[in-house]
Amino acid sequence: MAQVKENDKIFLDRGDMNISPEVVEEKIEEINETLLLYRSAIKEVKTKLDILDDELKIRRKRNPIEYMKSRVKTPGSIMEKLRRRGFEMSIESAKKNLNDIAGIRVICSFVGDIYDIAEMLTRQDDITLIEEKDYIKNPKPNGYRSLHLVVEIPIFFSDHEELVRVEVQIRTIAMDFWA
Repeated sequence: MAQVKENDKIFLDRGDMNISPEVVEEKIEEINETLLLYRSAIKEVKTKLDILDDELKIRRKRNPIEYMKSRVKTPGSIMEKLRRRGFEMSIESAKKNLNDIAGIRVICSFVGDIYDIAEMLTRQDDITLIEEKDYIKNPKPNGYRSLHLVVEIPIFFSDHEELVRVEVQIRTIAMDFWA
């Protein structure tokens, strides 16, 4: 079983210094299961993006996706964001209130590829588009440009299915370098 890092103990701190070892073990297991859920969601979305990239390589004779990066926020980072936003500091609150626990950054060569990839991804039957922020057509005041999508995808485990949100940021190489 994975260990919770020192900076992630905030997940376990409920203001009670007398937490039993059993409760600590239960919380660690809950954290590990939650992180597994989000890692699995990243795998699902990345696989979909890889397949689209492979398909377009054959059809267009080039790969629109240069590379992808992904990450799952650490428990400490999740809890800090909940605290800053004034939400309850719990795993359930994180799942409900945060859209970027799992994140994928997709780097494309051309702006047109960004919109093509986004449209093809969100058109898939098992993907639900929750939110879209187009910072390419409407750059932030500081000049930041990227297309942000929050998508929801079902994750199937041995005994249940869970819908999980993943933030997908799609941008060009130049936009990524600037950011």
